[in-house]
Amino acid sequence: MRRWLPITLAVSLSAVTLVHAADDLVLSRFTDYIESLRIQAGIPGLSAAIVGLNDVQWQRNFGLADVERNLPVRSDTPFALDGVAQIISASLVLRCVSDGKITLNDRVEGGTIAELLSHTSPGPNGPVFAYHPERLEPLAHTVAACQQTSYDDAVGMLLARLAMVDSVPGLDTLSIDWPPPTRARYTSALDRLAKPYAVDSKGRATPSSYTGRVLTPASGLIASTNDLVQLDLAIKRGVVLPSPDLLAAAWTPPLDGNGQRLPHGLGWFVQVYNGERIIWQFGVSDNASSSLMLTVPGRGLTLILLANSSGLTRPYALAQGDVTASPFARIFLSLFLR
Repeated sequence: MRRWLPITLAVSLSAVTLVHAADDLVLSRFTDYIESLRIQAGIPGLSAAIVGLNDVQWQRNFGLADVERNLPVRSDTPFALDGVAQIISASLVLRCVSDGKITLNDRVEGGTIAELLSHTSPGPNGPVFAYHPERLEPLAHTVAACQQTSYDDAVGMLLARLAMVDSVPGLDTLSIDWPPPTRARYTSALDRLAKPYAVDSKGRATPSSYTGRVLTPASGLIASTNDLVQLDLAIKRGVVLPSPDLLAAAWTPPLDGNGQRLPHGLGWFVQVYNGERIIWQFGVSDNASSSLMLTVPGRGLTLILLANSSGLTRPYALAQGDVTASPFARIFLSLFLR
């Protein structure tokens, strides 16, 4: 038996090498696809990452954060998250639920907390879905009352707790009297914020400006890819929501009057692709920025994409609840959920 050990070991090592080579090939193809899609969409700069259960599996940056100054995108380049900010606001609200300070059935302006987070309203035959992120604004008061502080401070404390060091609670946050270390961190991040661009039909980018400057539960948050990696890992490890049951509830959309699942859970879109449940959220600001964060719980994989134009999500009807409308998402799903 002993003489077969070197052969067995050699075969095992060869198998491992082949597996890694296959992984490298898939990741190389994915990198090429993302760069090709970025160029087609005319996106000046894009930051991307794939996160596993415990660490980053792949991370790349494409193009420029500032075209005029020829500054490349980096993994610590802050971007505007727009609607992806709902993940943070939902996490804060659900933490208040977990602490027993509020319930999902509590009423606020515009409906119950659950209705606002799931973008639903009562209909004659059951809940009706309509994606209106601005409806979440009353939840800022809910979080502030729960944590006995301002909404900006509640978000800032979560960012600090998760070591999201490139994140800022709103473009106008320096108007708030933050402690000196916090203010210095926010100032540094804002100095490195990706410059926004408008892109015409021929793919030509011109400098634009951010319109949403105030932090709300649905917009205004700024973060880097590195920071969203921290957020994703914290969610997977139960740091953000200590109750697995509550996270499961957040990732379970309500039923309509016909018993069919609606597209949105509590802070996240939810759908099924090739038998796998996928959890996702997107953000967009016209002529400025766009973002996409997609998690496959059954595989422990998360895709993060941040861009400094609206080309990542604006051309696609993602508000209808089907992430496969995005070619960026389709490439990821087709390569990694086979």
